[in-house]
Amino acid sequence: MWRRRLNRRHLPTQRWKKRGAVILLMAGMSAAVPTLAHGQFLSVFDSIFSSIQDDMGASLKTINQISQQVQQLYETTVWPLAALNQARGFVSNSIDNFRSSMNQAFNTQFSSATIAGPQQFETLLHSRQSLQIPALQTSFTLNYGTVPQMGAASPQDRVLMDMDDALGQENLKTTVVADQAADVILATADQMENQVAISTPGSNPFITAQAQVANLRCQAYMQKMLAAELREEAGRVAHQNVLVKRKSTATGNINSLVNGALTAR
Repeated sequence: MWRRRLNRRHLPTQRWKKRGAVILLMAGMSAAVPTLAHGQFLSVFDSIFSSIQDDMGASLKTINQISQQVQQLYETTVWPLAALNQARGFVSNSIDNFRSSMNQAFNTQFSSATIAGPQQFETLLHSRQSLQIPALQTSFTLNYGTVPQMGAASPQDRVLMDMDDALGQENLKTTVVADQAADVILATADQMENQVAISTPGSNPFITAQAQVANLRCQAYMQKMLAAELREEAGRVAHQNVLVKRKSTATGNINSLVNGALTAR
């Protein structure tokens, strides 16, 4: 009986010991799990970094070497830097030496008229503004006169004078417009020169395309001026031909009068 009572007294103590051992074991396992997980994550990052440094790093190094070789090829063979700098220097020197003189030659106005009416007419011709065309026509009429009224001159003379005035005014107006176009072309040329002076390798095709477009515009203006000159020349030839016809008619009339006088005798 005494032994049974003693065992009953020590039974709660043994149960608490077992429970404490289980709790310690679970705590140890819970502490060990994060350590293992942390170690696994570190090993994954180590593998990634190793792959970047060893495999991808070698590839990137090779790509950089190839890029440097290509750049060196461009700088020494395809687009030599020394030749580019020499061309840029030539363009800059040309701009410094010739642009001011060319602008002075193109923009200098040479006025020669001394009377008030012709001076005004000459000023309008040098104005290079399309808004001055109506004033140009008025000044032309004031300086060169109007076509005589019917009865003051023969019908043929009136036609000749009217046609000559029309061709003269047309060509003068064309020159005013052509001067405006010339200013645009010169401004475009200056812009292209400035662009060439700071151009980079590979931009040559774009600058060439711009130059071709500007050249086409210049050719169009030249064709316009040539057409005006041809019209003026055709009018002059027609005028001279009319005078020849009038002389022939007058000569025929004189011959008729002479023949009539001789026959009457």
